[in-house]
Amino acid sequence: MRLYVNIDHVATVREARGADEPDPVQAAAAAERGGADGITVHLREDRRHIQDADVRALRAAVHSVLNLELGAAPEIVRIAARLRPFQATLVPERRREITTEGGLALHGSDARVRAAIAPLTARDIRVSLFIDPDLRTIDRAAALGVPAIELHTGRYAQTWRKSNAALRALARAAAHARARGLAVHAGHGLTYENVQPVAAIPEIEELNIGHSIVSNAIFLGMEEAVRRMRALVDEARERGAGSGT
Repeated sequence: MRLYVNIDHVATVREARGADEPDPVQAAAAAERGGADGITVHLREDRRHIQDADVRALRAAVHSVLNLELGAAPEIVRIAARLRPFQATLVPERRREITTEGGLALHGSDARVRAAIAPLTARDIRVSLFIDPDLRTIDRAAALGVPAIELHTGRYAQTWRKSNAALRALARAAAHARARGLAVHAGHGLTYENVQPVAAIPEIEELNIGHSIVSNAIFLGMEEAVRRMRALVDEARERGAGSGT
């Protein structure tokens, strides 16, 4: 299973003072040393954390792969198409939200999403859609012709201590998406405490985790924080494989 580390909140700390540190490029390098398979950043329209210059610098410096999260705004899509990250993950974006609140709501012709997918695909960028673990939404994503989806794990992250319902929904969604020929990723709200049941779902091949890793990096350092998350993910995957699931 691939572990992509989202370093947005390294830039959040920097922007709190309008300074030039901490440096997301250094954070990415430390994450890679700790075992990250990829680096994820979200270039928001309001530039609240990651800046255009960060994406340019990361595109040049990252040794693994760069996954750029973005809304469907034409300006941001043009930047992504020009910089050509390995992967572009289209997400919903609202100006006043603290963090992404849910998956893309795919409807009807999905003209705005289609308009974002086309120029990215034309530049050989792998496109993923961040969606809720809903079977109908997965079918709509498959109809759009993208190679991958990322399942929003927010409901699971909020309820995992009380119920297994959200985990079961994730497992059903992952199996359904794989059956439709989609690569399955997952992320949002995953922590050191709750990651293993999600990592054990066999159809999920990539996790995107940010806030929990960056929070622990304050105490452990980025490299060690990633290394500990990497170990948890690998342990869950090996245990799942050993059980035949």
